[in-house]
Amino acid sequence: MAFSHKQIAESIHGVFNILGVEKCESYLLFYGETAMGNGLRAFLYFLGLAYCFIGLSAITARFFRSMENVVKHTQRVVKIDPSTNAEIVKYEKVWNYTIADITLLAFGTSFPQISLATIDAIRNIGSLDAGGLGPGTLVGSAAFDLFPIHAVCVVVPKAGELKKISDIGVWLVELFWSFWAYIWLYIILEVWTPNVITLWEALLTVLQFGLLLTHAYAQDKRWPYLSLPLTRTERPEDWVPAEATSCKYESKVFNEYSELHQVGEDEIKDIVDIFSIHSTNGKGPVYEEVPSTDDVAESSNRYKQNKINLENSHVLKLWKQQFADALMLESTESRKLNNGYLRLARISWQLLLVPWRLLFAFVPPYHIAHGWIAFICSLLFISGIAYVVTQLTDLISCVTGINSYVIAFTALAAGTSWPDLVASKIAAERQTTADSAIANITCSNSVNIYVGIGIPWLIDTAYNFVVYREPLRIQNAEGAWRAKALAWVTCVYFMLLWIIFVVLSCLKVSGII
Repeated sequence: MAFSHKQIAESIHGVFNILGVEKCESYLLFYGETAMGNGLRAFLYFLGLAYCFIGLSAITARFFRSMENVVKHTQRVVKIDPSTNAEIVKYEKVWNYTIADITLLAFGTSFPQISLATIDAIRNIGSLDAGGLGPGTLVGSAAFDLFPIHAVCVVVPKAGELKKISDIGVWLVELFWSFWAYIWLYIILEVWTPNVITLWEALLTVLQFGLLLTHAYAQDKRWPYLSLPLTRTERPEDWVPAEATSCKYESKVFNEYSELHQVGEDEIKDIVDIFSIHSTNGKGPVYEEVPSTDDVAESSNRYKQNKINLENSHVLKLWKQQFADALMLESTESRKLNNGYLRLARISWQLLLVPWRLLFAFVPPYHIAHGWIAFICSLLFISGIAYVVTQLTDLISCVTGINSYVIAFTALAAGTSWPDLVASKIAAERQTTADSAIANITCSNSVNIYVGIGIPWLIDTAYNFVVYREPLRIQNAEGAWRAKALAWVTCVYFMLLWIIFVVLSCLKVSGII
């Protein structure tokens, strides 16, 4: 990032602020904070910022589980067999694999940055100059996505386990839009209207997210003239394989239900069917033949009513269990550890997480409404944490004198990108292909620009257009696209080094050199 002399001077001046030369009158919770020394206040605010990032990582697992339930949702399609005149019921996936990666996964994991940038834009509304906190975080987050998250995805799979991208065409489309996002920034910030954003430029930035979705879907469906002629290798029908999502956790929950209600083996299977609606262990869609008789229809209605009643009776049990689990400091596996120091470390970490876990226990169980309620509530909690993060960043800047843009590009970018890292890690572990893990990285960069920067710009430019008839001025406009360009150059450089290593190793093993 290219910093001006003024920013460097402000950062140096911040050192003197910490030593107590100046006093910050702003505070987070109570006015008594201003009586503390600047050094102590800076330490406490940085500590609070780190704790907020821990909260973001804690909510990510719940967010990911709710997203899995959303993607597993199917719709019932009934067709008539012309030969037997019998009804054929087919359950088809509601969500397209590629669209789920871009909207639910990439958009959801980028929500901390988007929320932070939007909050910063709302606080800055009425000013002719754009705030730097949001864009700085988003650009820094893009660099974090490229390097640390790629590194984690490489080492996560087990030894000997090979995970490939099954649809290279979709990945190339996503990669193109990720590159184009920063070319677009250069065009509007340096060519069309230097250092200024107009209402129409902001609107076009947001609309390009829709173009990304359309182009990716066209490639997935292999639409003529809009898709690349690349074949797709075998890909699982389910976004996350059923055996990976349900066997361990759901069996534990359903066993608790069976003990509570003293039901038999057949009833346990019915309960399993409630919470894994139409999902199967097979790779193909589910089909069943239903004779068109009134008796069967009446029986089917009774069965559905029983399922609804069972679901309603167990939702409260699930919700109560979430609070009980939040207070549990030691698991069964942890109790078996012989190393007392390791057990103590795990208990200390769980104790640190208890406030967050209790707070997030209010998120409804992800089994309700196919996971949508838990998904939305998770995003609301993420927005709340993002708001606290913006307040802490302002206080750190006030106490230390460090430019808030510097904090955004470093600490905030890494902290708010933690959900991206966790989600890509989970996807790399649990999915049979590398599509979602890599798509989350690539599409998060696109989402950060088209939505994370586009929407805040749209809010401020719309207000300025209506009230002042003036555009939005951008400070350090060249910094955004230049920083990203340097990140991509570095990424390509490391990729070339890897290719050279692979080629030379193959030639050496083959005895050619």
